[in-house]
Amino acid sequence: MLIMTKMVMAMMIGFIISLLVSLLIIPFLSKMKANQSESIYLREAHKSKEGTPTLGGLIFIIATLIIVFIFLYLGKIHMSHTLAIILFTFFAYAIIGMIDDLLIVKRHNNKGLSRTQKLIMQIVVAIIFFYLFLKGDNEPLLWVHSLNFKLDIGFWYGFFILFVLVASSNAVNLTDGLDGLAGGLCFIAFLVFGILSLRADWLEGYIDIAIVAFVIAGTLLGFLIFNTHPAKIFMGDTGSLCLGATLGAYAIMTRHELLLALIGIVFVIETLSCMIQIGYYKMTKKRLFLMTPIHHSLEKRGFCESDIVKIFWTLGLMAAMLSLVYGVWL
Repeated sequence: MLIMTKMVMAMMIGFIISLLVSLLIIPFLSKMKANQSESIYLREAHKSKEGTPTLGGLIFIIATLIIVFIFLYLGKIHMSHTLAIILFTFFAYAIIGMIDDLLIVKRHNNKGLSRTQKLIMQIVVAIIFFYLFLKGDNEPLLWVHSLNFKLDIGFWYGFFILFVLVASSNAVNLTDGLDGLAGGLCFIAFLVFGILSLRADWLEGYIDIAIVAFVIAGTLLGFLIFNTHPAKIFMGDTGSLCLGATLGAYAIMTRHELLLALIGIVFVIETLSCMIQIGYYKMTKKRLFLMTPIHHSLEKRGFCESDIVKIFWTLGLMAAMLSLVYGVWL
C-alpha cells in the first residue's frame, strides 16, 4: 500500500507542476506565434484550430524533468542504469520532435524534418540505447513471460530496439490528430507501464522507473486540461515522438515489448490504417479509407471529434485493463 501511495503522490505532483508550467508555456508560445500548420486536406474541418500553438509537449517534458531532478535531489528516487536509459530516450526524442516542430513553425507549413533525417536521428538514438542496454548487463533476449520463453538474438536485438522505438514513436505521432486523443491514450499507457514496472523486481531501479511513469502520467493529466476539445495547445512532434519512444523504452526495459501492441492498440490501429491505405492505393489506385489515419476518416464520415476521442479512449482503456490482467495476474 505504501508503494501505491507513493505512485499516487507522484502522479498528483506531476499534475500540479504540469498545470503551473502550462500557465507559463501557453502564453509564451502564443506570443511567439508558434502555431500549428494544418494539412490542406483538413483546413475546412479544422478551421477553428488555426492559430492554436504547438510545441505543447514542452509542458509535460519540462514538468517531468523538474520533478525527476527534485526527487533525485531529495533521495526519493535514485539514478539507476535503467532510469538513465528511460530518461535518455525521453529527452533524445523530445529533441528530435522539437527540431521538427521548430522547422514547421519557421516555414509556416507541415514540412519539418524529412523522413530520412528523422530516421537517421532515430537510428543514432537506438544505437546509444543498445549500447547503454548492454552496459547494464541486460541480455539481448526476446522474452515471453507467461510461457517462460527466452531467445537470445544477439546483435539483432539492436535492430529490434530500433524497430520498437521508431514504431512506437511514429504510432503516437500519427494518432496525435484530434484534441486530447494521443494525450489521453498515453496517460492510460503510462499508468499501465508504471504498474507493470512494479512487477519487474529483477530489474535494477524498477521502483524508480515506476514512479517516473506515474509522474509522466500526472503531467499528461495536467496537459489534457488544456489539450482536450477545444484545445488551447497541441503537443506537436515534440510531445508525440517523446511519449511514443518512452513507452517503447519501458516495454523494452520491462520485457513487455509484445504486450506494448495491446497496451497501445489504438496506436496500432491508426498505424495499420495508414499502411493498408498505402498498400491498397499502390495495388488499385483507389483509396480504401476516405483519409488516414483512421480518425480522420471517421471525421469525414460525420462523426463528432469529441465522440471519436471518447470511443478511442474507451478502447485504449479496455486494452489496458486486459494488459494488466495478462502482465500482472497471468
